[in-house]
Amino acid sequence: MTHPEIQLKRVYEKFQQLVKLHQGLQKENEKLKADFKKMSMRCEALSQEADKFRQQTEVLKLSGSDMDEKEKKDLEKRLNQYVREIDRCIALLNE
Repeated sequence: MTHPEIQLKRVYEKFQQLVKLHQGLQKENEKLKADFKKMSMRCEALSQEADKFRQQTEVLKLSGSDMDEKEKKDLEKRLNQYVREIDRCIALLNE
């Protein structure tokens, strides 16, 4: 083989490597987009659920209903868990 043919073969092999790398990156990009969409939907659902719980809490406060300490702690624990998960989703979306 002549020198130009060898160079051409190297260029072609490198081009093939780039094509494979590009295809792999495209697949990864699509997966990341799908993950982002799932996380966005999950974040929205959690946000709506947290709003629902906030509203329920306000209704309970306004109704004068006395909750015992265990119920209050359970509700507060659940609300804090949702808030943490929402914050985590927001952080992931901002990356």
